[in-house]
Amino acid sequence: MDKPLLSGSEKTNESDRWDSYQYLQRNSSSARNPSFAGAGVTVEEIRTASAVSDPPSLYPPVVNTPVSLPTPQAIGYPTASGAGHELQRQFLDEIEIRELLLDHIGHRCCWGSRPARTWKIHSVEDCNVYVGTLDTFIEEREALTQTLPFSGGNVNGKKHGAELGLWELDLRSQFPTLFVPYKETQVPVPNSETVEKCKSCTGRGDVVCPTCNADGDPGYYKENQVMKCPACYGRGLVAHKDGSDTICAGCSGKGKLPCPTCQSRGLIKCQTCDSTGSLLTSSIAVVRWKTLSKRKVNATRGAGSVPEEVFDRAEGVQLCNTQAYQCTPAYFADSYFLNRFSSEVISLRAEVPPTANVVCERHTISVVPVTRVTMEDRGKAFSFYIIGFGKEIYLKDYYPARFCWGLCPCLEWLKV
Repeated sequence: MDKPLLSGSEKTNESDRWDSYQYLQRNSSSARNPSFAGAGVTVEEIRTASAVSDPPSLYPPVVNTPVSLPTPQAIGYPTASGAGHELQRQFLDEIEIRELLLDHIGHRCCWGSRPARTWKIHSVEDCNVYVGTLDTFIEEREALTQTLPFSGGNVNGKKHGAELGLWELDLRSQFPTLFVPYKETQVPVPNSETVEKCKSCTGRGDVVCPTCNADGDPGYYKENQVMKCPACYGRGLVAHKDGSDTICAGCSGKGKLPCPTCQSRGLIKCQTCDSTGSLLTSSIAVVRWKTLSKRKVNATRGAGSVPEEVFDRAEGVQLCNTQAYQCTPAYFADSYFLNRFSSEVISLRAEVPPTANVVCERHTISVVPVTRVTMEDRGKAFSFYIIGFGKEIYLKDYYPARFCWGLCPCLEWLKV
């Protein structure tokens, strides 16, 4: 018999909001171990620090505070005198140079030490490298719609108040440390829940069985639909080779079986609403904090063959470290080169997605001491580099006492 289916928070005030973000801090710099903690920024400083007309709605800019840095004993600040604005030399004597090279070679089982011990040091050149970075710390918010089966309970809907916008959500408790590489969180939007009738089953909780009612009229279904037994082909008996027949065990001799999908009910459970007939729809705010980094390396010709990634772990001197809502080029009174280099780094500013706001930026310029050493013997020569205050050795390709010709797997554990 055919049966028809059923038919169809108040916002915080402004002063409280600014007060809560006083933990955004100034950054100071140190010569070798930069520290990014400082005194808290006051409300008055936050309100007057940035000239940008449209700062982020919740997170105020930090104050631009360039800091002069102490200078290590063996290195000095660039000055306007001299075309290259070179730093004072990092003093390395012959004994130390050979010891550093021997230690580097000692980690390679197929390299000989004779060139490092006996070859003549032909030249020692300073090739200092400037590294500029601009980190843009952003907060990105995106709204997603979440639909779940509703089985009853309280609904946080518009009767409790107006639905808050994405940038009206107070996420101060979730706010990470500035300039973390990435953090993501999901927060339900208050007063955004609604209950709707499931469209898949029109609120019934069941849908027509696609197995036994596949050809039925839309909106109607039939109960007690049976299917031919595949074991006996609807006979109820199973024939044997000797000519005898036995009752089919699969259908108990009836020749018919109930629908395996719905047991001949004609309906199956609606998977969309989990048979509840209702759906709870709400908005979810997906919030991402991440740091967009741009980096520029200015190397002299002598250090031009050193890959830029080598300087990522090199220890140098930080010449400036500023934080602001939007950083501007650093100013050095006695160095046109550094002023231009800073402007080039700022010009590389990362593109901010339209769904994101800038929290603040950080601009740093560092100088890494690099020494190029050339050794000679009987018309042959090779060069290597001593990089940073950590005095790491970088030797690109050629070393005269390499016995495995670069094919030995023992070299793969140490990446140069």
